[in-house]
Parts: sequence; structure tokens; C-alpha cells
Amino acid sequence: MPIRRIRKIQILFIALAFLLTGCAISIPLIQKPEPLREQVIEGKGTAKILLMDITGFISERDKERGLLGSSAPSIMSQVRETLQKAEDDTAIVGVIIRINSAGGTITASDIIHHDIVRFKDRRKVPVYACIMSIGTSGGYYIATAADNITAHPTSITGSFAVMMMTMNIEGLMNKIGVSELTIKSGDKKDILSPFRPATPEEKQIVQTIINQFHKKFIDTIISRPGNALSRKDIESLADGRIYSSEQALTAKLIDRVGYMDDVIAEMKKKVGVTDAKIITYYHPGSYKGTIYASSAAESSSATGIFSGGNSFDWFGETQFLYLWRP
Repeated sequence: MPIRRIRKIQILFIALAFLLTGCAISIPLIQKPEPLREQVIEGKGTAKILLMDITGFISERDKERGLLGSSAPSIMSQVRETLQKAEDDTAIVGVIIRINSAGGTITASDIIHHDIVRFKDRRKVPVYACIMSIGTSGGYYIATAADNITAHPTSITGSFAVMMMTMNIEGLMNKIGVSELTIKSGDKKDILSPFRPATPEEKQIVQTIINQFHKKFIDTIISRPGNALSRKDIESLADGRIYSSEQALTAKLIDRVGYMDDVIAEMKKKVGVTDAKIITYYHPGSYKGTIYASSAAESSSATGIFSGGNSFDWFGETQFLYLWRP
């Protein structure tokens, strides 16, 4: 083929590329976050009762969604954003926290608890908690910020304890002929390294920290509104075991066993209204059709290790946890 003809074809393709670029449709692969919107789930009237979710693994980290690396705000960030919006709405007469979580990191659980208490102090409206399938460890820790805790008849709660997990792969490395070298300035710099056993002193260091976090959990239960249990009572209950809703009621860890409808009715009675809109805040793309519907982000994040959501990475970094997961 003559060189002149080849050049003409090249020029034609270049011109076509520029032309198609000008006509191209831009489709964003990563959705930009949008402000929260309000949606009425049910009810009528001028008074509003806000339904707020605590779902899945409680963490400071943003939730990953999809294969393209998009993310949703962390549950900690969502709660702060929700409460800030609710604080500015004078029509809101109460908040119901719907909990379906086995817990999570200590820090995230404590910050959410703190934010709820601060919201109550500022707005002076009742806050109730409703535990669905599970409200253990950090999930219950957050529930103690509420004025009243209701658990579904088939709920599981409890696990009032702290844990931290790590692995030791020294034996495996020896079998496959791999050695590890750590150069450190202090003899405890690599405490809980997976490449060597922890010394008794190192175990005691970590145990002391865990005991402090456990005491904080007990202190938080003691300070919950309406608590009738002594420290000794709670210490005997806080050995890590789980409880059915009936057992939790007998132990005075919750205030009643019931359904979401019961919580809504009790809230209306508390604030003195017969009619109220049950509302929720959501980011575009979420579904909130009923009082039992979770948003798309929350649903995916609660499905577990393989969802890419905000589930706990058992093989990742070492963390102190208020979490129940056998």
C-alpha cells in the first residue's frame, strides 16, 4: 500500500477519534455522595419520629460498594450526619434507633454512643432503641444511650465483653522454610507479631488494656437511663455470654420485649401525640419503603466477609472489639 495512502488513513482515524470524543456521553463510574433526604415511611400529622439504623459491623471505615471502588460513608459518619440533620428539625419529637448489629470496634461504638447522648442533651427529645435479630456487644453498647430498650421476641443480645484476635504463623513458616527478620528499637515494638509467640509479659500488657475497656463497657451499662442493676450484678452478666430477649428482660438488661409497632406506639404516648410521621433520612439510591426496610448500602454491608462492605476483616489488622462473632 502506498505510503501516501497510509498517511491519509491515519489522518482519517485521528479526525474520527476527535469527532467521537466530542460526541461522547460522560457516564460517572463512581457516584458522588449527595446530602441526606427525608422520606416519610408511614403515618401522618405534623409531628415526626425519626427512624435511624445501626446495621452491620460498626466501624470508622467507609463502606466499600461494588467492583469499581465506590464507597458509602461509615456507619459512624452516617449517624453523625443523621443526628445533625435531626437536630435542626424542630418537628422531630423523638428518635427510634433500630439495631441489627453484632458490634464492632470499640472506638466507633463509643463515638456513636457519645453522639446519641449529646443529641439527647441538645434536643431534649426521647430516644428509644429497638433490637431486631441481633444487638450484641457494641450494638448493645449503643443501645444503652437510649431512654428505653425494646428487643424483638427472637432477638439475641449480650456478649458484654472485649476481645482482640491475632494469629501466630511461626510454625507454618518453619514448615515451609521461611524466616522473618524484625529490626526494632524496643523489645516490645512488635508486640503480638504473628511471626513469634507472645511472651507472658506481653500478654499481660494486652490483658490490662482489655480489662480497662471491659470496665468502660460495664460503666456504660450502669449509666444507662433507668438502670436498676448494681455493678456486681452487671459484672456477673458481663462474661461474654449471649442472652435471648426473654433472658435479657429477666436480667433487667432491656425494658421490654416487643415489636417495632410497639416502640412507635410507646413513643407517641411518651410525646403526647396520636398521629406522627415515621420518617427516615437516606442517600439517593437507598430503599426505605417500610419500617423494616434497610438501605441498599446497609444491606450489602451486613452480608459478611465476601460483600466488600463494612464487615470485619478477620485476617487484617489487630483491633480491640466490642463484637460477638463465634
